[in-house]
Amino acid sequence: MLTDKSNERIILGIDPGTAIMGYGLVKEVKSKLELISLGVVKLDHLDDHPLKLQRIFEKTVALIDQYNPDCLAIEAPFYGKNIQVMLKLGRAQGVAMAAALSRNMPIFEYAPRKIKQSITGNGNAGKEQVAAMLQNLMKFNETPEFLDATDGLAVAVCHSFQRISTSGKKSYSGWEAFAKDNVKRVVK
Repeated sequence: MLTDKSNERIILGIDPGTAIMGYGLVKEVKSKLELISLGVVKLDHLDDHPLKLQRIFEKTVALIDQYNPDCLAIEAPFYGKNIQVMLKLGRAQGVAMAAALSRNMPIFEYAPRKIKQSITGNGNAGKEQVAAMLQNLMKFNETPEFLDATDGLAVAVCHSFQRISTSGKKSYSGWEAFAKDNVKRVVK
């Protein structure tokens, strides 16, 4: 039996980090989501920052080669007070993105607040709330050892929700195009 691949895609979500990188993979079939895998890559035992970046690259490539996702959804670094932490997170994100680019995959980036809002309805939700909502949504019982795994899964689910919520809706290049198509809705 042949399946119609045009209505399905696999999304790899990554929560980059230099101590722990979380990842999650979902299969989207039309508007239904199915959990494929989630987990973490522990890097905190490594002292050498370039070695951590190498492991992030290698693990991301390995996930891509194993699951053949259609795209990478990644969490954008948040703005913190410690510039060194921001720099390291940015490097981790960049290396994961480079791994996807090495496999010609499209990349989508989401702010942490957008991801939380998408999953829980609250942009200020805690990691535990996000994990609980994902367990309910994706129908899995086991609680991951690290919440970074559900953070990675949340990025993938967030990306899926973006497409589902915008499918069938027309997009406009600007106000003039919208007004032209919606004459009755525009008040003069």
